[in-house]
Amino acid sequence: MEIIKAWAKNLKRQVFILYFAYKDERVPWYAKAFTACVVAYAFSPIDLIPDFIPILGYLDDVIIVPFGIMVALKMIPKKVISDCEVKAEEMMKNGKPKNWIIGSLIVLIWSLIILWLIVKAYQLFN
Repeated sequence: MEIIKAWAKNLKRQVFILYFAYKDERVPWYAKAFTACVVAYAFSPIDLIPDFIPILGYLDDVIIVPFGIMVALKMIPKKVISDCEVKAEEMMKNGKPKNWIIGSLIVLIWSLIILWLIVKAYQLFN
């Protein structure tokens, strides 16, 4: 259990590092765009794949987010990462920011999918 807690804490720390890195002017635009998406998704109160869906619900938490973090960290210059590590440690003491815009966007996407399914079901049965 301690290994899992340490892994989760390190993952959280890496997300905070990315949070500061995507704001840094030394990071290339394509890395900023990718990093912003990873950070927004990690901070989003809503998952793209809801957790109540068996197995797939936790897939994003266990595979997609860590993979996105790994790729984003490889895109960012090492100097920027080392500078952002100090800021990340301070932020971890204060808590994570919420990204309600991305959360709202994900809710909108799921609402549209559900609405589309309802319309298709209605058309199928009438």
